[in-house]
Amino acid sequence: MIPASRRDFLRRLSAGLFTGPFVVHNLGLADEKKREVPWLAEVQQPPPRTITLADPGYLEPLLVTEDNQPITTRLAWEKRRQQLRDRWYDFLGEMPEPNEPVKLSVLAEDRPEGCRRQLVRYESEPGLPVEGYLLRPDPLGDEPRSALVVLHQTSSDNIQQVAGVAGPEMQALGLKLARRGFVVFCPRCFLWQDVESLDEAIRKFRKRHPHTLCMRKMLYDAMRAVDVLLTLPEVDPRRIGATGHSLGGKKTLYLAAFDDRIRAAVASEGGTGLPFTDWEDERYLGKGIQAEGFSLNHHQLIAMMAPRAYLILAGESGPPAPSTDDGDRSWQLIEPALPVYGFYSGTPRVGLYNHRQGHTLSPKAFERMAEWLGTYLI
Repeated sequence: MIPASRRDFLRRLSAGLFTGPFVVHNLGLADEKKREVPWLAEVQQPPPRTITLADPGYLEPLLVTEDNQPITTRLAWEKRRQQLRDRWYDFLGEMPEPNEPVKLSVLAEDRPEGCRRQLVRYESEPGLPVEGYLLRPDPLGDEPRSALVVLHQTSSDNIQQVAGVAGPEMQALGLKLARRGFVVFCPRCFLWQDVESLDEAIRKFRKRHPHTLCMRKMLYDAMRAVDVLLTLPEVDPRRIGATGHSLGGKKTLYLAAFDDRIRAAVASEGGTGLPFTDWEDERYLGKGIQAEGFSLNHHQLIAMMAPRAYLILAGESGPPAPSTDDGDRSWQLIEPALPVYGFYSGTPRVGLYNHRQGHTLSPKAFERMAEWLGTYLI
């Protein structure tokens, strides 16, 4: 068992919290002259009252202390934020301290139009190599660039798909965003790394970490992807974001909540409420979320992001259906977090855009993703 003080140190290490209780304050977010997407007010409109929304699960009040006192100041909220972070980490389980520094080995390289694309290998967990695609705009130029962790969906093509090597153009998020000027890193999820099946991947992980949830492993690996970006001289460490679709949207939610180095994020069709999709699957959070009295939900994670920018892309066009993971119902997870954003200066940079095209990423949704990231990673 790791002592509590050591656990806190490791958590603060992984979240970049050496400089204070809330490192994003040192990025200048609270004091800069804000620039907004022109459609921000649109994505902050609640659904019409005539719509019946699906149950989002238990929504524990955010602005109440442990002894049931109202939270009315930013300082009190930041104490509450740390308590929520600790509760989530206790639920998700422990992971080992990463080895530093990251060392990349280039396995292959090509140059699709407007991009230099490299397949690289590195360590995520100590002693366990993993691959990812690193994409740079071409020409790169001399000025530091904004950078993105782009997380792939559930697919046998995984990183090949998101990097534009194989699969549908709609899912080539990494390639398309690199062509928009971002440095992009697309890490492979452990569920497809050196295994024949998802079940094998889960068994191997559980053998190494029997008391840790798979979602914690995904968060750990996504944080490691941020470490990869920070090794690159062309990356501005103050301008790092994240995005992904479906499984990638799930991981984007967790990465943006727990890693304060992420300044802006867009999660597409991840399923924000715990009942909205298969969060109870062993690949993610497990059956414990269905236990009586379980008091965690993802509105807490959205609140933990404040004041950083977070957009949910949804595809639901009617009653909740298996074909969509997010929709108007997802607003119920954003709304409780809005007063938390109110503790910081300016308009809350959080919203929901429902393109109503199903479990996909429509052309307009991609344009909004790119504009959101381009605007808030200035």
